[in-house]
Amino acid sequence: MAIKLYKPTTPGRRKSSVNRSEVTKKRPEKSLIFFRKRSGGRNSQGKITVRHRGGGAKRFIRIVDFKRDRYDMPAKVLTFEYDPNRSANIALVQYADGKKRYILVPQGLKIGDEVISSKGKVPVTTGNRTNLENIPVGEMIYNVELSPEAGGKIVRGAGMSAILMGLEGDYAQIKLPSSEIRLVLKTCSASIGSMGNSEHALVRIGLAGRKRHMGIKPTVRGKAQNPVDHPHGGGEGNTPIGLKHPKTPWGKPALGVKTRRKKKASSRLIIQRRKKKRKK
Repeated sequence: MAIKLYKPTTPGRRKSSVNRSEVTKKRPEKSLIFFRKRSGGRNSQGKITVRHRGGGAKRFIRIVDFKRDRYDMPAKVLTFEYDPNRSANIALVQYADGKKRYILVPQGLKIGDEVISSKGKVPVTTGNRTNLENIPVGEMIYNVELSPEAGGKIVRGAGMSAILMGLEGDYAQIKLPSSEIRLVLKTCSASIGSMGNSEHALVRIGLAGRKRHMGIKPTVRGKAQNPVDHPHGGGEGNTPIGLKHPKTPWGKPALGVKTRRKKKASSRLIIQRRKKKRKK
């Protein structure tokens, strides 16, 4: 894969780039898409509950098969496609009986390859899917289930992968991309390999308008607002926030404050919390 750099025809173009080297087909499969009207961050009363959302290019929702429950039936990879709803690319696969599905594209998968999903043992090759108890310890995995038959819920972003660290009793021990180590039932399924499009993080948006096409509106700093609008607001010129700790617009502590509920049931499955990344 390679990131395409635009010719510097304008100041914005000078700093923007795009990564579409994997994509082989532009139009999505008609039987695997639907349209959903976007809310612009508003609830049923029309009030904004999620800020900085709105506008953007119209887009179809691609029906991605996170479960891959057509067991013991090989599927051939036909095309790689761009999905505007996620950072990873998707692949159109066709099963032996002619049915087509979209799956997430792992690193190393090629057009014409065959992938298979099963409850039992499968060849340990990129893109194959089986239960955690059938995957060798130390393998990289992605699209991991948190409860059996529920479909993959975690490790689905571009370039992401988890590591199967061990099997003990009814549980498998997994190290997530965040460095968190947690237990998952070994009857849950996962795909072998790591997610593709790993260069997604290196893409430079370059233009404010391109961000608007994505449906994201500008974010104004709290410091730049008036005191009536934000706890950080006010002051003359370039002043500090005037508080011991930063706050949200509604006065709650922000940045570095733990938000996970202390009595959350799944906390017992977390062996080691993620490590805080230090700023360079």
